[in-house]
Amino acid sequence: MLNIAVKAARKAGTLINRASLDIDRVRISQKDENDFVTEVDEACERVIIETLAQSFPNHGFLGEESGLTTGATGEVNQDNPPEFIWVIDPLDGTTNFIHGMPVYAVSIALMHKGQITQAVVFDPSRNDLFIASKGKGAFLNDRRLRVSRQDRIEGALIGTGFPFKRLEHMDAYLAMFKEISSKAAGLRRPGAAAIDLAYVAAGRYDAFFELGLMPWDAAAGSLLITEAGGFVGNFQGDSDYLFAENIVAGSPKVFAQMVNLLSSYKLPASDLAQRLRPAGH
Repeated sequence: MLNIAVKAARKAGTLINRASLDIDRVRISQKDENDFVTEVDEACERVIIETLAQSFPNHGFLGEESGLTTGATGEVNQDNPPEFIWVIDPLDGTTNFIHGMPVYAVSIALMHKGQITQAVVFDPSRNDLFIASKGKGAFLNDRRLRVSRQDRIEGALIGTGFPFKRLEHMDAYLAMFKEISSKAAGLRRPGAAAIDLAYVAAGRYDAFFELGLMPWDAAAGSLLITEAGGFVGNFQGDSDYLFAENIVAGSPKVFAQMVNLLSSYKLPASDLAQRLRPAGH
């Protein structure tokens, strides 16, 4: 399964790299305020689903652009979803991409009965391939990954992202930002959550937190982190982070300290996140 996902990610990466050579010719539309989609996002999602569906026609596909479908029958009964669902962000970091900033990635994960079991994050501009299989570790270009050894938030480098799709949470986010930045060595916001999470797995960040992430933003990266020895949860430290729209991740001790700081922020998930949640999840 992982090999097919890697094949799909590399096909999408080829499309992205080709389009990046002449971004001015890429058609761009706006889904919502501050939320863009390009013809490249749509083409990548199609090629990913087509590649996966050739091998797994009865699996479900939860894509950022196409929603929840199956390769065989199209629309999915959300009260009885498929046992296997591929969770796909064809181009995470679209805003970066359309501005020529090379921080974006293809993210593909396999969810089996609510648990992420396979993960691929492919950074096509650097040809960096992050992969993980549940119980088998996480790797970057064949090198085994481990989260950082940092054990205190003081001195930690922490990734984050602004809640640009959930502006009603901005005041709460700024309060979190102020509290964490007063303790940590530094905060970084490149603008592509899949890469941020992969960097936690690689030990480049000591932790990460964000509001407003959807399942396709976090699914693959979350498995990379846990397979690299880190922890992932919602702001209360619970495992319900894919559909809660708030996530914190990091090395074990920094994760615990981050949860201690963030647990008082109990912010509701959007209606969309709740609709995407599979029955029983």
